Amino acid sequence: MIWTELDFNFNILTGDLSHYLKVGLFGSGVGLSLVLGFSAAYTCYYLLSVAKKPQLISGGKKFYRFLREQCPVVSETYYPTFWCWESRIQTLLRPFVTAKPGVVYRNELIKAPDGGQISLDWFDNDDSLSHPDPATRPTVLLLPGLTGTSRESYILHMVQQSRDLGYRCVVFNNRGVSGETLLTPRTYCAANTEDLETVIEHIQRTNEAAQIMAAGVSMGGMMLANYLGRKGRKTCLKGVVVFSVGWDVFECTASLEKPLDRFLFNSYLTSCLQASVDRHRPVLEKCYDIDHVMKAKTIREFDERFTSIMFGYSTNDDYYLDASPVHRLKSVKVPMLCLNAADDVFSPSHAIPVEAVKQNPNLALLITCHGGHIGFLEGLWPRRSTYMDRVFKQFAKAVIEQGTGLQDLSCSEN
Repeated sequence: MIWTELDFNFNILTGDLSHYLKVGLFGSGVGLSLVLGFSAAYTCYYLLSVAKKPQLISGGKKFYRFLREQCPVVSETYYPTFWCWESRIQTLLRPFVTAKPGVVYRNELIKAPDGGQISLDWFDNDDSLSHPDPATRPTVLLLPGLTGTSRESYILHMVQQSRDLGYRCVVFNNRGVSGETLLTPRTYCAANTEDLETVIEHIQRTNEAAQIMAAGVSMGGMMLANYLGRKGRKTCLKGVVVFSVGWDVFECTASLEKPLDRFLFNSYLTSCLQASVDRHRPVLEKCYDIDHVMKAKTIREFDERFTSIMFGYSTNDDYYLDASPVHRLKSVKVPMLCLNAADDVFSPSHAIPVEAVKQNPNLALLITCHGGHIGFLEGLWPRRSTYMDRVFKQFAKAVIEQGTGLQDLSCSEN
């Protein structure tokens, strides 16, 4: 009897609401006018304040002209998905709305000098028509974010873009994150590039005649930038593109500790880091207080209790200083394109190194007004491709196929 009454009352309520909408609002024209007025106002706001051309900054005219000529995406208006252009929404939705292309990897475990092992996932692209010879097929090295692996949607999209270009891909999975056994009590951090150096040397030995370029996302981009800053010209990489890099770790962590961003992002990422540590507790607890690590509430606390100690820093501030790529940009000697969104809460706009980029002809910075952190969604339903994907594809093709235009950037007229 109770359910019958509830159903009856609900039917009356929905019937009255339907009658009000059809007759009271739309029937009188008032509702339709409100909807049309709101739509017009929203469209005007979107076109005037949201959809904008990105800002392209470079330390040299040659690199700037190269990008304008070979990568038209840097000059095009970026139209974020109109129903989710806000930074946090872009960041949160991207893993759920973007498709995961089917990719079959070939896994390889290589030994590190300390006795550990590094997991590489190769996409050989043996069906490549433009580069049928595997000995000379260009190779793209991909570095995922903080807790990411080769299965992240943004990595799969870059593999797909590389496949379309006829290139081979290899994904560098940080120690302990992709299911492999941790053989030594050591994981990874943004400041330490020893594993990355081992991987790049291995790729070069495996395919000596092939061109190699690299792309890094978030922490993967930080590691790449730090690597280039340390190596200078002593690297085989022909070019690098990085996305959503946190240039100053102090500013990044401070931003992520604001109440809303701590709730939405910081706590979740901390739990992901802790889960990775807990999976390898048997080998790690011999050297570190894992119970103390598992009580961390933020990324900063995790780094204070685990990362900075593992890599031998006296304080966490020392680690954050060493991990911040902004301090090594002046030493980068390889063409590097950097894509950041001005509304990225992981990398606040005031910490984007505009002035440092202007001082180095090997650097270029592309800043969009919107895009969030590894978001860059565009189109009505952004499942297939993002603005970030298009930047990657065009720059990768330019580096591999028009790379002579990037030679001697430091010696060119700037």
